[in-house]
This record gives sequence, C-alpha cells and structure tokens, in this order.
Amino acid sequence: MSDHSAPPIARVHAAMQAMTDKALQTPDDVVAIAIVDSAGNLLAYTQTGALRLFSRRHAIRKAYTAAVMATDTGTNGQKLKKQGRSISEMGDLQLTGMQGGLVIKKDGVLLGGIGVGGYNGGHLDEALAKIGLDVLMH
Repeated sequence: MSDHSAPPIARVHAAMQAMTDKALQTPDDVVAIAIVDSAGNLLAYTQTGALRLFSRRHAIRKAYTAAVMATDTGTNGQKLKKQGRSISEMGDLQLTGMQGGLVIKKDGVLLGGIGVGGYNGGHLDEALAKIGLDVLMH
C-alpha cells in the first residue's frame, strides 16, 4: 500500500480529455498538461503540439508544486513574494511560484496537482487547469 493519495485514474483520464478538448479549440496555442498524485508522481501528461522543453517541464513542475505544497502555485508564489521570500528558499529545484498549478483536494484530503504550461500568461494556464479540476471533483 502506498503512503500517498491520488485521484481515481478514470477521473484523471476524463480531466485530461476535458482539458485537451478545450485547448484544441485554439490550435495555435500549444500547451502541456500534467496531473500528479499527492507525492508529486506523474499520473498523466499530454501536450497539444510541438512545445518548447521549458513549457513541457514547467507544466509538470506546476502540478508537482501544487501537490507537495498543498496550495495553488500562483497563490503560493504571491504569498512568498509578500513575505520577501523566494520559492528557491524551499530547497527543492522542482518547485515553481508561477501561476498555472492547482492543488487537487477532496473532502480535505490532498490527492495531487494539475499543471498547465505554454499559454502566454499564467492566468490562461490556470483557467485550463480549472476545467480539469472541475472534472476531478465531480
């Protein structure tokens, strides 16, 4: 038995499909999408076309950060900034303070994180991640 939680795999696949379908509505905007379990282990990944390595990795980092920090990446990054701190102080090179990673929690239980990278603006990444989160929660 594992010592971490994860969303049900059928929900993960449904969430990935919903996010991919939405992203493909604007085919010129290529994105990467990742979902991880509560320990930050990759459960699912996709991209909607050719994408820079940075954006591919950043989607995974956003999902990882949301899961291991148990908070949305944009919220966490802003909180640290207000404290005059940096995400690099956490000592984990996989962490990011960039918007676009959402924590997955259900009934108070941490299940993982969703990360999106590639749009020109973290708010767009987060909007796509919210579509997946909605599917996972219902």
